[in-house]
Amino acid sequence: MAVVTLVGNPRPLSRTRQVGIDAAQAVATRIGLAGVGAVVDLSAPPAEREGALEIVTSASLLVVASPTFKGTYTGLIKSFFDGFPRGALSGTVALPVLVMHDARHALAVEVHFRPLLVELGATVPTPGLALLEADIPGGEALGRWADLVAPQVAAALAGPVRSAQSA
Repeated sequence: MAVVTLVGNPRPLSRTRQVGIDAAQAVATRIGLAGVGAVVDLSAPPAEREGALEIVTSASLLVVASPTFKGTYTGLIKSFFDGFPRGALSGTVALPVLVMHDARHALAVEVHFRPLLVELGATVPTPGLALLEADIPGGEALGRWADLVAPQVAAALAGPVRSAQSA
C-alpha cells in the first residue's frame, strides 16, 4: 500500500513539506502502514519531478499539503492537478492539509481543497488538517487530527473505495 505526500509550496524544503510528511507519517503509523513512501515536492526543478503524475496516481493514501495562498491552496497544486484526467485519483484515499498564517482561512481546507480532490475521483473520508504556522511543528494538533482521522482512513482503505465520497 503506497503512501505518498504531495507538496505544493513554491519554496524548497518548506515547513509545509515537513507538515505534509509528518501528517502522512502520523496517519500511516496509526493505521499500521510502514510509513511515508514517496514525497513529490512541486517546488523541485522539473527534471526532479519526472514521473510525479504516475507516483501520485499510484498512491493508496495521498496526503496533499499546501500553504494557504489567497484564501485557498497554491497555484502549483492547481496547475499540477489541471494536467490530470477526470477520475485520475479513483481508488485513492486523499487527505488535504493546509498550513495557514491566519485561523480565518481554516475553512479553506474543506471549502476549496476537498472539492478539488473529490473532483479528481479521490475518496476524502475525513476532515482535512488546517494547521496554523504558529503551531508548527504540528505536534499536539497534528497528533489529535491523526487520532481523529485514522479510523476513517483505515476503513476507507480496507473497504470498497467509492469515487467522490466525502465526509
